[in-house]
Amino acid sequence: MNAPCPPIPPQSFSPQRGFRPAPVLLTVNLLFATLTSTSAAGGPLNDWLRHESPAFSGWDLGGQIRGRYEVFDNGHSFEFPERDFQKSGADNDNSYFLLRELLHVGHTPFPWLATYAEVRDSNSVGDDHSRNPGADSFDLQQAYLLVGNPELFPLSLKVGRQALIYGDERLIGAADWSNVPRSFDAALVRFENHQVRVDSFASRVVRQEDGSFNEPDYQDWFTGIYISTQTLLPWQETQFYVLSRNSSAGAAVTPRDIYSIGFRLKSLPGKLAGWDYAVETIAQRGSLNQGGVRLEQAACATSVAGGYSWKDTPGTPRLSVEYCYSTGDSDPQDGTSETLDNLFPTNHKFYGNMDFEGWRNLHNPRAVFSLKPVKSVSLILDYQLYWLADTHDLFYPPAGAGRNGNGYGRNPLFSSFAGSELNLNAAYEPLPWLAFRAGYGHFFTGSYVNSSKAAVGGATDADWFYCQTTVGF
Repeated sequence: MNAPCPPIPPQSFSPQRGFRPAPVLLTVNLLFATLTSTSAAGGPLNDWLRHESPAFSGWDLGGQIRGRYEVFDNGHSFEFPERDFQKSGADNDNSYFLLRELLHVGHTPFPWLATYAEVRDSNSVGDDHSRNPGADSFDLQQAYLLVGNPELFPLSLKVGRQALIYGDERLIGAADWSNVPRSFDAALVRFENHQVRVDSFASRVVRQEDGSFNEPDYQDWFTGIYISTQTLLPWQETQFYVLSRNSSAGAAVTPRDIYSIGFRLKSLPGKLAGWDYAVETIAQRGSLNQGGVRLEQAACATSVAGGYSWKDTPGTPRLSVEYCYSTGDSDPQDGTSETLDNLFPTNHKFYGNMDFEGWRNLHNPRAVFSLKPVKSVSLILDYQLYWLADTHDLFYPPAGAGRNGNGYGRNPLFSSFAGSELNLNAAYEPLPWLAFRAGYGHFFTGSYVNSSKAAVGGATDADWFYCQTTVGF
C-alpha cells in the first residue's frame, strides 16, 4: 500500500558512430587537445577583452568545452531500461565519449536591456544506443531578450529560448549533465523587490533532433507561477509554486493535463552554525492518457534532507542524510494514476549518479559525505538505497515509461527492495575556468530486481566509471 500523501503546503567534432576507440588513449588525447587549444587564451575571454578595451564592458563573450568518457557494465538505462542488471541474453554494456562545445555572446546596451545568444555542438563517439542521445550537431541552445532591472523597476520580461531552473531542480532544471542540456522557448515575467520574487512563465520544451534545427514541442505546454522569499523567515529560502503541464496528441509524452502545487524550504548558507536542511513537497491532480484510457491523476512526493558541516575542521567535512518518497500506482485498474509526473528535472544530482532511478514510485534514503583535502580538490562519497513505494506499479528509470519486459512488470508479490548504489566522485579545479572530474559507481541489485530477472537468466550488479574535463573561456 502507498504511504499517505503528505500535506500540500568552435569547431564541430563529428566522428562516425560505431567507432569504438581504445578508451584511455582517446580520452587522454582529446582532453589534452582541448586543454592546449583553449588555455592559450590566458583565461576567461571576458576578462581579457575588458582589460584590453573599455568598449567591451557591456559585452559578454565566452564559452565552454567539455569532454567526458563513460563506461557502463550491465547498465543500459537510457534506451532499454528493461535490460538493466540482466546477467545474460542482453547487450547491456556500453562505453562512449561525449564532447560538448558552447559559445555565447551577450550584450547589455542599457541597464534595463540585455540580449543573449548561445550555440551548442554535441558529439558522441561509440554509443550503442540507436538514438544516440548525446549527439546533436550545431544548434541554438539559448537566444533571449531581457527587458527590465529590479533596481530600477520591479517588473521584467525575459522572452526567447532559455533555461528554466527552479529550486534544487527536482522538477524544473537544465539537466546540464546531459550532453544536450534542456532549454525552453518561453516568456517569463518577473516581479522582484527586496522582499519577494514572483515568476510567471509559459513555455514549451525544446525537442532534440540531430541534423535538424531543434524546435519546441508545440503540443506540450508548461506554465507556472513560482514565488520565492528570504524574508518570511530570515534563516531560510521559502518557495511556493503552482505548475501546469498540458500536452495533446503528437507530443513527446502521452496526452495529459497535470496540475502540481508544492512548496520548498531551504536553509540559507551560514545561518544555522554549520547545520542545513531542505524540504520539498508536491501534490498532483489532473488526468492523463494511459493505454488508450483517460485516467485521473492523484500523486504526491516529498523530499527531506539535513546535514552538518565542520567548518573549523581541516578539509571542511560535511555529512548529510536525505529521504525521498514518491507515490506509486496501487491499482492499475481503478481509473486513477498515482505515479508522479516528475516534469523536467535534473535527475543526475539526486537519485544516484548511475541514473537508474527517478522521483517516481520510490522510497529512497541517502547518505552523503564530502571532504575538501585542499581548496581545489573535492571528494564525495554517496550511498543510496531504493525501494518501490508500491510493487503494483512499475520500476521506473529517470524518464520515460516504466521497466516492462525482460522480467520486469507489475509484480505485487515481490519484495519491494530494488537495490542500493555507491558512488565516489572526485573533482580537481586548479583554476576558475578549468575542472577535472572522475567517478565510480556500483549498483547492488536487491530482491525485487533479482526476482524480476530470475526467469530470464538472473540478475547481476552494475558498474559505471567516468572522467571529465571542462574548460571555460
